[in-house]
Amino acid sequence: MLNKGIIGKEELIVTEENTAKAVGSGGLEVFATPALIALAEKTAFQSVAEHLEEGQSTVGTHIDIKHIAATPVGMKVTCETELIELDSENPRRLVFSVNIYDEVEKIAEGTHERFIIYSERFQNKANGKSEKR
Repeated sequence: MLNKGIIGKEELIVTEENTAKAVGSGGLEVFATPALIALAEKTAFQSVAEHLEEGQSTVGTHIDIKHIAATPVGMKVTCETELIELDSENPRRLVFSVNIYDEVEKIAEGTHERFIIYSERFQNKANGKSEKR
């Protein structure tokens, strides 16, 4: 059962592969914003996965993140999410707060929205687009 207050936490080490230079979002060897966003989504996704019914998953639908400080290669990054909103009008909508830190300071903050979906139905609908090409 989903309840407000579910906490997620994920860590990673910044590598050459997740720098702005490597992913094409900039020219520097610092933690890339796209990699930061992927970490936020992963953390939120995994935090609620065990609370869902069989056959359900969540998909990201909106993210509002400020990337406020750079992190060099080799430094550990920690993402923390908290489920802060369960929409009473649409109980499939989940909103998370996101805070991300490196070993020195907060590097990002914001919110992330996900929706509960039925995995098979969702995948079938996405695959159906191929038939419309």
